[in-house]
Amino acid sequence: MAKKRILVVDDEEDILELLDFNLSREGYRVVRATSGEQALEKTRNEPPDLVLLDLMLPDMDGLEVTRILKSDPETRALPVVMLTAKGEEADIVLGLELGADDYITKPFSPRVLLARVKAVLRRNSAEKFHDSPVIRIHELVIHPGRREVRLGGKPVGLTFTEFEILHYLARRPGWVFTRNQIVDGVRGQDYAVTDRSVDVQIVGLRRKLGPAGRYIETVRGVGYRFKE
Repeated sequence: MAKKRILVVDDEEDILELLDFNLSREGYRVVRATSGEQALEKTRNEPPDLVLLDLMLPDMDGLEVTRILKSDPETRALPVVMLTAKGEEADIVLGLELGADDYITKPFSPRVLLARVKAVLRRNSAEKFHDSPVIRIHELVIHPGRREVRLGGKPVGLTFTEFEILHYLARRPGWVFTRNQIVDGVRGQDYAVTDRSVDVQIVGLRRKLGPAGRYIETVRGVGYRFKE
């Protein structure tokens, strides 16, 4: 089996060395980048299996790199794990809203980092939408295979995470899910994310869906459900 290729993006040489050493020891092929522009160039030339991305970079920050990767159909499905020393909720929420798959704060444990990388790669290779049927609710059409949402025949531009939450809720109309259940269902269990980030995703979804946003109903004190 071919080794998984991981692009590590950080402008601190000692962090790059630490990541390279631990990932290589686990059998991964490591490619380095020290700036956002370099990361985008290397991703386009030879797409990796995962990007481990520092948020604090000298030219463009990691959030902008994530936005570019997740808005491009060629790289939208590429897993991105954010690496940040900030640990600020606003940056984490924004990164997840843009479509990042996980985050790890500095200083980090190499064992924890490797476990999180393995979990993201495992989830990404599961191809969970492969056999999922198209969902149609009046004027709203959700096509899992194409990762496409249409409203009245017109495409709706959703982030990676927004699409996953919408699909997760719409597959079980009428069921009520807590925020933790939504996180576990979309990202896998033990995914480190705050309740606030789920609320942020729901607000974004409702705004983009316009009148169809009414299908996503808040159940006070519990969570959310997709109205039948």
